Amino acid sequence: MRRATLLAVALVLAVLGTTAPPATADDDTPQLRRQGRWLVDEQGRVVIVHGFNLVWKLDPYVPPATAEGFTAADAEWLARYGFNGARLGTLWAGITPSAPGLGDPSYRAGWQRVMDLLSARGIWMQLDMHQDQWHETYGGEGVPDWALHRPAVLSLLPPLNLPFPIGYWTPENSLVFDDFWANRHRGVDDWAAAWKVAAGWWRDQPHLMGYDLVNEPWMGLEWLSCLTTGCKGSYTKELQPAYEKVTRAIRQVDPDNVVWWEPQQLAAGQKVPTYLEPMAGEQQLGYSWHNYCQDVFLESQGLPFGNVENCWDFSQERTTTALAQAARIDAAPLMSEWGATDNVRAVEIDAAVADRNLMGWTHWAYKQWQDPTTADDAQGMFADDTDFASVKQDKLKVLVRTYAQATAGTPLAMSFDAATGAFSYRYRSNAITAPTEVFVSPLHYPHGYDVTVTGGQWQPGSGGRIEVRPDVPGQEVAVRITAR
Repeated sequence: MRRATLLAVALVLAVLGTTAPPATADDDTPQLRRQGRWLVDEQGRVVIVHGFNLVWKLDPYVPPATAEGFTAADAEWLARYGFNGARLGTLWAGITPSAPGLGDPSYRAGWQRVMDLLSARGIWMQLDMHQDQWHETYGGEGVPDWALHRPAVLSLLPPLNLPFPIGYWTPENSLVFDDFWANRHRGVDDWAAAWKVAAGWWRDQPHLMGYDLVNEPWMGLEWLSCLTTGCKGSYTKELQPAYEKVTRAIRQVDPDNVVWWEPQQLAAGQKVPTYLEPMAGEQQLGYSWHNYCQDVFLESQGLPFGNVENCWDFSQERTTTALAQAARIDAAPLMSEWGATDNVRAVEIDAAVADRNLMGWTHWAYKQWQDPTTADDAQGMFADDTDFASVKQDKLKVLVRTYAQATAGTPLAMSFDAATGAFSYRYRSNAITAPTEVFVSPLHYPHGYDVTVTGGQWQPGSGGRIEVRPDVPGQEVAVRITAR
């Protein structure tokens, strides 16, 4: 945690950093907006995101400019392999570390360095106020020290600091979350104030795709009903009012960018319904959902009860539920967490189901980054975070895909075979003059590839892409790419 001796300096700098107006964005600044179920770019094209989570969970909660952390070489690596999205762990503990609503300019600068590297390569960014088990006191991370309020009686005893995710099930951790949702100690108000600071900093950030309000919200002592029935009452009484309060706070400084809501945490791994409702007057919502097949989780815990092939059904059911929830609240869906494993078959299944449903995603995770809250330590793309040569080739070949990054029209169907490189895509074109852009995997066509377009024409583009235009705007266009 930040040292008390820095507090005076931080207060002065924070006032300057919080009140300084951000750079004004031009009308053509690249940012994503919701249009129907889709995310669209500044030219009106539908964008499908393939990317990674970048969440540094250790103080100071931002990746360093080192080989282990994140440098220009990392941004180049992502762009080279066609990853056009990143979910960035902008933690509450980093944004307002010393007092409610008082932003830390050094934290802003730390993430700005990373954002500039990503934006320069056209990589879209979702800002994620990440938390796991609330705070380091409980073996997690997320909230500032000043926002930790231990229950009165239990505070007389040493806290239980248990490994993730077991720490969630301790009575004290659940009580802390219950106090938060009830806005005791002004917890929700202070959370909203932190988001207001962050939105003020980054509302005009190029390649922003909005604000993910909280990672995997834990609903407290009613967790068992969340596990079995989806805990509708928790949405109605706690999650929905809190989300609306924070969204209103963001709208005071940023009326335009997408605000992403997540379901209660256990909906990521159980076939339970979700109960978010529309917010009156709000047109720019996103639905940020997670997909963790329980069979893979059992495997990660060394339990011999899982069968990865069950994940076909699980992943499709969770995707169907997510699409329905997003439609109910007029939101664009994004599978913002999934994977977290070196089981290549599991990764292949989830990626294929995402393609089938035209679902964008950010995989967990880019690098391991000494993750203190993980159920499976085989998560990153590298055996050694400092060495690109240590990349896990089998997993890379499943995640690097030929796919439609930007579509001048409405996507209809997409598929990719990671074994053969066979790709097919259909969309209904429109009058947008910008081309449809398809990223072509650099890993799947060692002898080159052939492109067939029905209803349009194609030409080579930049950055490993091809550009497709319709013969007649409004007609259906089909694209096929096969290995030679």
